[in-house]
Amino acid sequence: MRPLDFPLLADENIHPTVVNRLSTQGKNIVSCINKGLGGKTDVEILRYATLQGRVVLTHDSDFGRLTIRSGEPFVGIIYLGPGHIEPVFTMETLISLESMVDTIPPFLIVAKRKNETVRIRLRTLS
Repeated sequence: MRPLDFPLLADENIHPTVVNRLSTQGKNIVSCINKGLGGKTDVEILRYATLQGRVVLTHDSDFGRLTIRSGEPFVGIIYLGPGHIEPVFTMETLISLESMVDTIPPFLIVAKRKNETVRIRLRTLS
């Protein structure tokens, strides 16, 4: 499956407009805020996502470090950098992920955008 075809859990730092746009595009996405996970720790969010079979969509690079260091099980992490930018910027970064090849869980994706260039790194941990 392509990364954005997996069910997604948007971290609370993902702008609600991004969540709404992905949803209207037919993506299976829910937000931490709507699921009562606002203010929860990264571990709690990761565990919830894993139990629900969801990939975490975040601007928080701590999720990748958490999974590697702790060995915490997960489906996938999509880290979008930089964070806290206008939703249009984030959506344009996500468009780059649509052209990615299929991947299998567990996986980590880092998509960093600078100006018009998006660098994507994929790491599968199976």
